[in-house]
Amino acid sequence: MEQSSSKALALLKENELIERAKSRDNAAFEELVKRNQAKIYNLGLKLLGNKEDAADLLQETFINAYYALPKFEGKSAFSTWLYRIATNNAFMKMRKKKIPLVRFETERSDSSREEFSLGMSDWSNDPGAHLRNQELKLLIEKSINALPGKYKTIFVLHDIEGFSTEEISKMLNLSVPAVKSRVHRSRVFLRDKLSSYFQPGVKQGANL
Repeated sequence: MEQSSSKALALLKENELIERAKSRDNAAFEELVKRNQAKIYNLGLKLLGNKEDAADLLQETFINAYYALPKFEGKSAFSTWLYRIATNNAFMKMRKKKIPLVRFETERSDSSREEFSLGMSDWSNDPGAHLRNQELKLLIEKSINALPGKYKTIFVLHDIEGFSTEEISKMLNLSVPAVKSRVHRSRVFLRDKLSSYFQPGVKQGANL
């Protein structure tokens, strides 16, 4: 089969590209890479914290995707399927670098959970709303990077990338309640890290 011109491929719908790529039309697969590489690279930056690891993750993800593509059934969006591959690869990198995957207490009292929820209500349900402030942006990025691996991944996917708890549960093979719990715990972690910034009279920049 002759490879289609790049201009013609750019006009095709994603499902058409996928079917061609399954038949080992390399040009069609390259077009899929072009459409999704920025998302996967940015995810890698957020999860792994440096450009070199993000670039490696990008390459590994699309190599895996190329060989696994014939098994892709279209039950989820193609981008969601890529994110699943990317997050699994990111977990492997975290393990090799001995980045902790779990660091939270497993139980808290009901009163503690209530107090945490009330404390987060002012800002943590929409962290992106504060990113205009450069100082706070740096502090948030530093705090996100300090999250334990699995919690960081779920926070990035849910609060930054905008995936639903149902989508994340399918990506990571977790129950929806488990995803919701980890979203909550990651926000609590960040609330605690950032709490001094929002306290009146605290000099801004002290935690950077």
